[in-house]
Amino acid sequence: MLIIRSLAFNVVFYLNLIVQMIGWSPYYFLSPRHRAWFVPKFWARTNLWLMEKMVGTKSEITGQENLPEGSFILAPKHQSFWDTFAFLPSLRDPLYILKRELTWIPIFGWYIMKMDMIPVNRGKRSVALKKAVIDTKREMAEHNRQLIIYPEGTRRAPGDEPLYKYGIVEIYAQLGLPVVPVAHVAGLWWPRRKFMRYPGTIKARFLKPIPAGLEREEFMRRLIAETEEACDALLVEAASLPGHPPLPPTAQKRLKELAQAGKGRDAAPAG
Repeated sequence: MLIIRSLAFNVVFYLNLIVQMIGWSPYYFLSPRHRAWFVPKFWARTNLWLMEKMVGTKSEITGQENLPEGSFILAPKHQSFWDTFAFLPSLRDPLYILKRELTWIPIFGWYIMKMDMIPVNRGKRSVALKKAVIDTKREMAEHNRQLIIYPEGTRRAPGDEPLYKYGIVEIYAQLGLPVVPVAHVAGLWWPRRKFMRYPGTIKARFLKPIPAGLEREEFMRRLIAETEEACDALLVEAASLPGHPPLPPTAQKRLKELAQAGKGRDAAPAG
């Protein structure tokens, strides 16, 4: 039954994307950006609703009180497709730095460009980073937007060793804005590269902002330490629940490490 529900959700998820992009197009493209944001945020909310109703997976996002007013950088863990849309309703005017190839996709690319995202050529990393910083500075200064950056770049399995890229350090230093880390282990319920979706509750939290102006090394140390500590706590909590989703090897290994350190004695994986 879980396989059938997962397959059904995946089909409906992509149908929902296509139908909403086509159906909302007149309103979306004829509206100013601040009104057009209703469409992607509504789409995100319907995804969360569909996941709860079809698979039994709830989403609980807390810590909204930690989001600063105006411009800031949001730095979520990246484990799942879930974390690419789940935080949109919490932000006023989000901004992504993304690979330019996404803007070439019919309709989807037009939606991206409507929101004045920052496309970059990944083949020229240093040049792309400099241009992205310049373009982002302009957008943040003119419109007080919220920049979303995934510090590890690509999706990683829950419990995997952190692999933070230095790009966020440069952007943090250049923009001079606070950074809000986001902790979650959504990859347990919506695993990367798999079609299965598992029932339960995905918990995510906006952590307290890391202030602007820190030295690069201190910022990176705090970003990793605070994010990973919160993710570890969520992993331990998830693993202690009866009927928790399957734990990948990375999660099992991390739970054993935490148990040995006295931080998760009751969450050692069963079996």
